[in-house]
Amino acid sequence: MRRLPRWALFLLSISYVLAGFIGREPWKNADIAAFGQMRELALGQTSWLSPSFLGQAPEMSALVPYWLGAGFVFLNSLLGSPLPMDVAARIPFALLLASTLACTWYAVYYLARLPAAQPVPFAFGGEAQPVSYARSLADGSLLALLAMLGLAQLSHETTPTLAQLAFSALLFYAIAASSLRLYSPAITLFLASFGLALSGAPAFGLALCLAGALVRGIQGDERALLWSLAIAACGILSALLASSLGLWQAQLGSLPATVREWLTLGKLWVWFTWPAWPLALVALWRWRRWWRSLHVAWPAAVLIVMVVATVVRPGVDRTLLLAVPAFACLAAMALPTLHRSVSALIDWFTILFFAGCGLVIWVIYLSMHLNIPAKPAANVRRLLPGFEPSFSGVALLAALVATVGWIAVIVWRTGRHRSALWKSLVIPASGAVTCWILLTTLWMPMLDYARSYAPMIARVQLHIGSTPCVYSASLTQAQIAAMQFHGRYSVVPLSTAANTPMRCDWMLLESGRLKQPGFVRPDGWQEVQSVRRRSSTDSETLLIFKRIGS
Repeated sequence: MRRLPRWALFLLSISYVLAGFIGREPWKNADIAAFGQMRELALGQTSWLSPSFLGQAPEMSALVPYWLGAGFVFLNSLLGSPLPMDVAARIPFALLLASTLACTWYAVYYLARLPAAQPVPFAFGGEAQPVSYARSLADGSLLALLAMLGLAQLSHETTPTLAQLAFSALLFYAIAASSLRLYSPAITLFLASFGLALSGAPAFGLALCLAGALVRGIQGDERALLWSLAIAACGILSALLASSLGLWQAQLGSLPATVREWLTLGKLWVWFTWPAWPLALVALWRWRRWWRSLHVAWPAAVLIVMVVATVVRPGVDRTLLLAVPAFACLAAMALPTLHRSVSALIDWFTILFFAGCGLVIWVIYLSMHLNIPAKPAANVRRLLPGFEPSFSGVALLAALVATVGWIAVIVWRTGRHRSALWKSLVIPASGAVTCWILLTTLWMPMLDYARSYAPMIARVQLHIGSTPCVYSASLTQAQIAAMQFHGRYSVVPLSTAANTPMRCDWMLLESGRLKQPGFVRPDGWQEVQSVRRRSSTDSETLLIFKRIGS
């Protein structure tokens, strides 16, 4: 059974992890809001046990992700700040993404080693060795994970969502490995369940643990009952801890009420987990007679929990993100059952899809710098008024290497080679990674301009200058964090201005506040300017007020 070369697997994984974490500004909204909370903790401006943001609860109720980011920011300051503050905060999140990839690989490796998951022995021998077979399926699961479209952006943000993904992958590994190992799954089960609870997902952690306890309990092996009780206990105890710390926020939304809303939700499921979901359906059908086996029941139980959660809870995409390790597992389990025609169809479809995406990225990049062709550059200027492209030789070199590498993968895949289980997922995974690298190198200036608050804050600075502080009225936590980080301003909420010794001559107001019923403009202030995010589609505008007589 042929293994995917380790150097290729590591190179693909490292490239995917690093692209998107380096060379960018904090993005709106969740990314910069979470970074602002980490900055508050690192500077000692709020409590580590009950963090707040200028007296308000953080937008995402969590502890561990903020501790990790703030800890690296604090360590960076002790070392003399060799890295920008936002880059230092991203380091632990890059490690969390790497741990997600590793946990998924090892989870599938142990599931594939179960007797029920092994291929049927040949009459005269010659079948794959159990360990080699398990490694091939684990390689396939990692490729399926990298290929999923919805993973790219959310897994490269410094938000509690990424920590939840890492701990859910750790829990997925713990239960998967519990049939073959003892101490390692026990330790990771404890860390994963409490990590999920302290990362702002206690309800999901409890649901996953209860599902894991049920699945583990029906296995019928000697340790099944003990493992079932241990898993359930960890889930309940972690949920109780989260509740005592005020982290339990099981927000339920209304069910989709119209056909259009259900279709919108279905479209999200389809593109977010593409191309793993068709393979997952194939696996569930092909392995239907082994539904009680851990290698089928456990990933299927995770999918059931997460699909239900996406229906009843707001933030569908961030909820669905926690299911991607299970999708990758089932996609890998489908590989031994695929016919050659299906494998060829996957190859040619993904080649056309990712080749088209890569071509679009390159054409727009060349148009912005060479004005050939001219229309794409004109469209960019219309969508991003005021944007000026900047050239980076390092980014161009990285994009060229990634493009050449993907072409080499296509040439290799379409050639005649020995069969390998993971072969059908090489093109999707390498194509997804290549397009992500192209986006985060060639398009990074455009992405920063469109998704960062830096250009907007720069225009605010032109009007208010180097004043030490500003009052904020109804600004979001993301906007306040941007003012603090990009503008280097001390931001004082107008509601607490009377309780602080600072006297500010400038005030910022979010324009949407003016439309709220009962709002009264503050006395003693004169509106002098409005600044709009030129790339914003929701008319996000800050109104600048100056104190009368100052």
